[in-house]
Amino acid sequence: MRFELIKEFLDRLTAWRIPGAAIVLKQGGKEIFKYSAGYADLENKIPMTGEETLNMYSCSKVVTVVSALQLLERGIFLLDDPLYAFIPEFKDMYVKNENGEIVKAENPITMRHLFTMSAGFSYDLDSEGLSRAKEWTNGKMDTLDAIKGLATEPLHFQPGSRWEYSLCHDVLAAAVEVISGKKFSEYVRENIFAPLGITDISYTRPQSVKDKIAEQYEFIPNEICDKNDILFPTPSGDGCWKNIGKDVMYQLGENYESGGAGLVISVPDYSKFADAMAHFGKCPNGERILSKGGVRLLREDQLTPYGIPGFDWPHLPGYTYGLGVKKMSNIAQGGTIGTTTEFGWDGAAGSVALIDPENEFSVFYSQHLMNCQGPIIKNRVRNVVYAAMNL
Repeated sequence: MRFELIKEFLDRLTAWRIPGAAIVLKQGGKEIFKYSAGYADLENKIPMTGEETLNMYSCSKVVTVVSALQLLERGIFLLDDPLYAFIPEFKDMYVKNENGEIVKAENPITMRHLFTMSAGFSYDLDSEGLSRAKEWTNGKMDTLDAIKGLATEPLHFQPGSRWEYSLCHDVLAAAVEVISGKKFSEYVRENIFAPLGITDISYTRPQSVKDKIAEQYEFIPNEICDKNDILFPTPSGDGCWKNIGKDVMYQLGENYESGGAGLVISVPDYSKFADAMAHFGKCPNGERILSKGGVRLLREDQLTPYGIPGFDWPHLPGYTYGLGVKKMSNIAQGGTIGTTTEFGWDGAAGSVALIDPENEFSVFYSQHLMNCQGPIIKNRVRNVVYAAMNL
């Protein structure tokens, strides 16, 4: 194994335009490589240790879809059950079509639509429905409040007609709350993180949580750097870093727990979750967070058989989309080293979850940088780790 390739890669990133980065590789249930580089705190020159808690952004989604699949495994719902069976506010939905006309939805939103980002929602955090929920709750809305607010506005397209990245997994988290009878964070603590021995997670950001989160930055190209701000020039000299605080825009109220972008956790702890998924849902203590069949279903292409278009992000060539995760299906098209057995997802600040059950192999890479250079970095992470592992 050539772990020096990974070390050199992270050193190059942090000598370029990433303030700090950390990575953990596991195989066969054991940690085989761990490395961090750069700074967790530029102001105070505090090195990145890899133990910091970070905002996971959309890497939260993998946890959310697994939590929902647990309930499917228990026979509580089927993928094609209507969402309104659990959240009645979604019973009679309307769609605002391309002409601006409001028409009745042709089909109900199903649980499958939530998993597959095809329900008709957008990622508009200032939508009228969410604004109504803020008014109802004086800005303190919890997960279910927000989602009920979302149900008061027209959808952006007919359910099941296309893929669009959206608040689908936030709605799925609300469905988990209703079905389980527990707050979303409580459910995932008990059913995903506790079996893995993980205790230090959060979906909200009171001061006690913020105190432990690494500083969060944004990359700003030179041409738009405001020299009056407190900025740090990148080592490469092609831009600046700005400290943007530790909040995330996706926490819509002080009690809101975002299934799509809310998780706060450390790299080593998230890697425990990725490792369990790389063992087809089995934890090191023998407990299961998902069955083998559940993991297989999770990564099965859910768009092509239904003729659902839209999953065409240019930085994800070669991937199909399953129940909320990307799955490598064509390495020639992807132009990346590795196998077609890998699945996972990424986060807005630069996190990368890569899970390969056939090789009992997982990678979790993270940084804490908005405008994260993801199209440049994320496929390179895949190339480097698969080359290092010779898989």
